[in-house]
Amino acid sequence: MSEPRPYDTLLAKGEDRRQLIITAAQRLLARNGWRNTTLAQIAKAVGVSPAGLLHHFESKEQLLHAVLDARDADDDAHADRSGDLIEQIERVAERFQRSPELLGMFAALQIENLDSNAPLHDRLLGRARASVEAVAEGIQRGQRAGRYRTDVDPALKAVEIVAFLRGMETSWLLDPSIPVTDVFREYARSLTRQLAPDSEA
Repeated sequence: MSEPRPYDTLLAKGEDRRQLIITAAQRLLARNGWRNTTLAQIAKAVGVSPAGLLHHFESKEQLLHAVLDARDADDDAHADRSGDLIEQIERVAERFQRSPELLGMFAALQIENLDSNAPLHDRLLGRARASVEAVAEGIQRGQRAGRYRTDVDPALKAVEIVAFLRGMETSWLLDPSIPVTDVFREYARSLTRQLAPDSEA
């Protein structure tokens, strides 16, 4: 086996450093929000100079988007958006335990970007709408398969479900003693009862 070329080694080190910066940013953003987190603080947490950080990310906004990209990639890696919606909802608690810092960071960024002029507002709004659409599509799949009632409006029910998910995220971040696994299991059971065809209700 040939030795790695120096350029490949530099690339690998650069990618490792980039990932360290993203991880540190996630931790600080979850704790302080983006308004109170500076690039200098993130650089210090990683052990690089501010100029060294800017070698990987040209601006704070670019780093914020990279942090959200990492969060989206984590979601994509663990989601089965073509599977059964209620089974997926029951397993959401696993994400809470797996990546609490990603959860905290995302919650903080959402609150800080409610204003339409905030740097991440449009991206977060688009993601929120995409979440509702994905849940609505899951309900529609169940209706077509005969598993869910057809008199339920998928779009309205999806808004309710996403609101529950976001509310649970905030509640658990505030009080991690909440038994989220039990809560999500019971919510999944209640959805099963609500969505079941009349013959199964």
